[in-house]
Amino acid sequence: MGQKVNPIGLRIGINRDWSSHWYAAKKDFPAYLAQDNLIRKYLTPKVKDSLLSRIDIDRVKDQVTVTIVCSRPGVVLGQEGANLKVLKEGLLKATKLSDVKISVVAVELPDLDANVVAQNLASQLEARASSRMAQKRAVQTIMRAGAKGCKTMISGRVNGAEIARSEQYREGVLSLHTLSQNIDYALCEAHTTYGRLGCKVWISLPSKEELEALARSRAQRDGRRFNNRGSRGGNNGRRDNRRPAKEAAKEAAPVADEKKGE
Repeated sequence: MGQKVNPIGLRIGINRDWSSHWYAAKKDFPAYLAQDNLIRKYLTPKVKDSLLSRIDIDRVKDQVTVTIVCSRPGVVLGQEGANLKVLKEGLLKATKLSDVKISVVAVELPDLDANVVAQNLASQLEARASSRMAQKRAVQTIMRAGAKGCKTMISGRVNGAEIARSEQYREGVLSLHTLSQNIDYALCEAHTTYGRLGCKVWISLPSKEELEALARSRAQRDGRRFNNRGSRGGNNGRRDNRRPAKEAAKEAAPVADEKKGE
């Protein structure tokens, strides 16, 4: 029998960090651990539309800081932070904490985040897209973003088939047995009319220096796009010296009357 191990759990302490950062005495450890699970269980369905990547929890004495890392931070914040206030109130009631600080961070490279890619894949399947086309498109997007290699797998009644099966696509180098290789992995379920489909994504990430360079280039590209939009102004790129049609007609009318008088 094949022994499958979660690539993230296997690499924690080597090139992956823990998602919770705190130290507790032996008597407080179980309570803190249950509280962390409760926080994630409450927040995950609430911020599902934001393409959630992960939820980090930090504790310093009695202060709890929850960091929501997602692809669409505007969905979590809402208009003028209204959604964030509702989330905080509900979280305080669910966990019975005295105070909690919630911060929202955008994913720097969403195309290299396995959770974001898996959720995109699941949403396409729920919209009745072809599983082959969705996987091929996802693999192309990941490789174009700068990954060393990747693999996607969809399991279940693929495209409504009577017998369940698995479809997978792979490209590039994916060293699952090499612990020094940073592998990002995610599982997401697609709820379709003919049952659940499991969407798994493995991404072989480049080195830390390469990731930082990719993030900087993406930020510069996004900044240029924003500046180009701002330079156009609110008139969709039209010239400002164009006169309205009504004013031009009024000025032309007296000239026409003079010609008639002559």
